[in-house]
Amino acid sequence: MAFAFLFPGQGSQSLKMMDGFADLPVVKHTFEEASTALGVDLWAMLQADSAEAINATVNTQPIMLAAGVATYLAWQEVGGQQPAVVAGHSLGEYTALVAAGALPFAEAVKLVRLRAEAMQNAVPAGQGAMAAILNLSDDEVRAACAEAANGEVVEAVNYNSPGQVVIAGSKAAVERAMEACKARGAKRALPLPVSVPSHCALMKPAGMQLAEALLQVHINPPAIPVLHNADVVSYSDAADIRDALVRQLYSPVRWTETIQKLAGDGIVTMAECGPGKVLAGLAKRIDGNVKCLALTDAAALETAKAELQ
Repeated sequence: MAFAFLFPGQGSQSLKMMDGFADLPVVKHTFEEASTALGVDLWAMLQADSAEAINATVNTQPIMLAAGVATYLAWQEVGGQQPAVVAGHSLGEYTALVAAGALPFAEAVKLVRLRAEAMQNAVPAGQGAMAAILNLSDDEVRAACAEAANGEVVEAVNYNSPGQVVIAGSKAAVERAMEACKARGAKRALPLPVSVPSHCALMKPAGMQLAEALLQVHINPPAIPVLHNADVVSYSDAADIRDALVRQLYSPVRWTETIQKLAGDGIVTMAECGPGKVLAGLAKRIDGNVKCLALTDAAALETAKAELQ
């Protein structure tokens, strides 16, 4: 059976989220490798009493990368078959590239830490914002952003599912756009608790920094096709992959189109490879014919193995 693996990104993190895999040596080893690469103990952050550390962008990104890769390696250890195609939501795109053999894991860990730092430095704390807009069409959200911009940046940046779009940009412009969306009939406009306005034009300086760092990283042709966020295309050439990763930083995450392309290609069975069930929920909302499992613990790996063989 041909199936796809989906890798979650920032926002799916939670304390003790990997405890369901804690008995698997490969999971602990993966976190140890990531921690060694960075000089910090990522597993200890997950076991803390406060989520403050894991919610800091510079920690969240390597933690989510390590979690997704650890889950994928655990899947391989139980004898799970290779997916036909992989995709990742935002930061999850890096996890997908590691799983596909395109990016070495230790290099990817350092790369996403640099990416997080570049994103944080591009917009001073408190000057950017993001908000989720519910039950409004993509066109209406874009129109509201254009109306509210007033010379500042505010854009639709995550097309998560029909009727769920995230906007990002300058704080005041995002607040104006939220009101404009509500005036157009949005059911809700919810500010998101983030420190960085991801995937909008304000991230272009971070993109330049990331581009320089990517030139120092060896990228292999992926052994599994990876659908990229920025254009819903898979690439085999290293230069094209680098370009897609740079564009991703300041371009919308086209997740609805990603799931639609998979389903259109006949891949209607999927699994979210990593903690949480965010992507599994989105996949079902995007296409009712899609079945998406969630690999949230060791038991889920065995269940998925039985279903996906």
